[in-house]
Amino acid sequence: MHLGSDGERGASRRHFELLLSAIEDMSTTPVALWRRLLAEYLGSLLLAAIVIGSGIAAQSLSPHAVGLELFENAAATAAGLYVLILIVGSVSGAHFNPIISFVDAAFGGISWRHAGTYFLAQVAGCSSGAVVANLMFSYPAITLSTHHRATSAHALAEVVATAGLVLLIFSLARSGQGSKTPSAVGAYIGSAYFFTSSSSFANPAIAVGRMLSNTFAGIAPSSVPLFVGSEIIGGVLAFVLVKALFPGIDGDVARDVLVPHRGLASDDSKS
Repeated sequence: MHLGSDGERGASRRHFELLLSAIEDMSTTPVALWRRLLAEYLGSLLLAAIVIGSGIAAQSLSPHAVGLELFENAAATAAGLYVLILIVGSVSGAHFNPIISFVDAAFGGISWRHAGTYFLAQVAGCSSGAVVANLMFSYPAITLSTHHRATSAHALAEVVATAGLVLLIFSLARSGQGSKTPSAVGAYIGSAYFFTSSSSFANPAIAVGRMLSNTFAGIAPSSVPLFVGSEIIGGVLAFVLVKALFPGIDGDVARDVLVPHRGLASDDSKS
């Protein structure tokens, strides 16, 4: 067998090293901010479309069976979240949630300025997703919800749901189990549909989007401030708990939230 000359083997080795270097550069070069914002917008749009669209479908397929409607809505949301995190997680981290973005910024995972732009993309995406869901089922593009949810029980439920979600995400990042995040987040939200009285919004952006659809998954505009305030309290509580339970969390760990991605807090020059 002809194994080639030393020069040929050396050239092959250099080519292999160049290939490895190129792959490493692709995995560490920060993604431009506009790409991350597009990923957050599209992910949030699809999330709202899944939540609201599955609620409309459940109401149509299982009329007057609220438990079954909730199960169908929860199952679709849990599975959809899993898929959406896989799709755009490597680009933006797949936050889809201002609470996650701002807690991430507090830990140094992304800059505060980028967290603010994520917030705008997430709210715009969830609002657009509500419109898409309405139109898919032949509803008017925007139908303000009349589903009032503003009670003290709902407020407590949103604090618990949001705190649990943030704690789950950052504990997985800290323990190096980021690969489990898509399935874990989907499972948590799916279960929280049933163990919370609020059906676990846990996300100010989705609360805004859901008020634009007067359907099973909607929320009256007058109830949104209570939900958003409770979610902020849940996020602050979770931040304190994460600091207490995982004192080693820093920017390097936070950059892996929800999943490892290339959007770095220091990448302002490439935005």
